Amino acid sequence: MAAKIIAVAGKGGVGKTSLSAALLRLLTQRHPDARILAIDADPAVGLSAALGVTVTRTLDDIRRELVGAAGTGAEELTSEARFRLFESMAETRDFAFLAIGRPETAGCYCAVNGCLREVISLLAGEFDYVVIDGEAGIEQINRRVMEKVTHLLLVTDQSRKGCRVAETIKRVADELVLYERCGVVVNRVTRPELAVPERIADAPVLTVIGTDAEQLRNDREGRSVFDLSEDAPVMRGARTVLTAFGLE
Repeated sequence: MAAKIIAVAGKGGVGKTSLSAALLRLLTQRHPDARILAIDADPAVGLSAALGVTVTRTLDDIRRELVGAAGTGAEELTSEARFRLFESMAETRDFAFLAIGRPETAGCYCAVNGCLREVISLLAGEFDYVVIDGEAGIEQINRRVMEKVTHLLLVTDQSRKGCRVAETIKRVADELVLYERCGVVVNRVTRPELAVPERIADAPVLTVIGTDAEQLRNDREGRSVFDLSEDAPVMRGARTVLTAFGLE
């Protein structure tokens, strides 16, 4: 089947990584025979810890190796790049993992983001499900890094700023992303007495997740998402998302 590619986007600090990890865990449970990939597209590099994966090489490592060998920008993946890409993925029994990495020099992430766009197109034919924990903000959407995703999940908290970032991402994605479905998760809700609208950023609110003490404790103790109980709020929320997206 064609890959189902879920991109998780929103402003920083709203829990995108925790939700991405929960979605990945559920997919491995519900589709044990499927080929599943997690991509940490955030230079902050948090998804590996959330999944309990050790990263030894990143996409930016591969890009720099190719640039050094060929003396070019390596914008397009060659057969050598394909080989190095698959060789460098971290593999577990249930899923593969790829991190974008953090360029050694400060400044623009344009080169590695361009490489990531090529990778997403390539991997669409190699995996059944891909979960992408996106960089905070609008940059990767604006640069068409996520143009091939099938499901766009916007995550916000109750703040007006979080909702505005979600609105901006959705507006740009409507022009640049070929998604099939889009939905919103309102996460880390600390004031449940405040009403949450049925739609944010002209997309349906799929679920509301309150403060998750279990997930916070799990994170402080350095545990992975696989150590959470099935009834943890982030797990319940992720189940609702998969159901709404038709990915049960």
